Amino acid sequence: MKMKNSIKLTAIALAATFGLAAAASAADAAGQIPPASTKQGVTYATDIKSIFDNSCVKCHSGDKPKARLKLDSLENALKGGKDGKVITTGDSAKSFMVKCVAHVTSDHDSWMPPAHNKANIGPLTPEQIGLIRAWIDQGAK
Repeated sequence: MKMKNSIKLTAIALAATFGLAAAASAADAAGQIPPASTKQGVTYATDIKSIFDNSCVKCHSGDKPKARLKLDSLENALKGGKDGKVITTGDSAKSFMVKCVAHVTSDHDSWMPPAHNKANIGPLTPEQIGLIRAWIDQGAK
């Protein structure tokens, strides 16, 4: 009887691992993303632009921005890039930008800033990610 239960548990674990991998990774990602800042009235001009200027615009501005995504202005950030919008206004947990800066996407090429970049820009801090989340949750203004 114990052997049958053990086989059933193994089968369930394998099914969960392979069959529900997307759901599991989404749940894991949600737990790994720093929480939104509690700061109210977060705006691009007062809080986010300086983060983007220091960590993003070296690659995401100018005539040939990476992924055709410009983060040098509010309008450009909201517009998105070659793959569409990266900000889901009002829902930071669903925003691709947040997943990229929090390094929770399974595609390591989408981690921003990239781990090995020419400008030696380090990853965003949990506080910076929290501010970006609050900005997005508050309407990305």
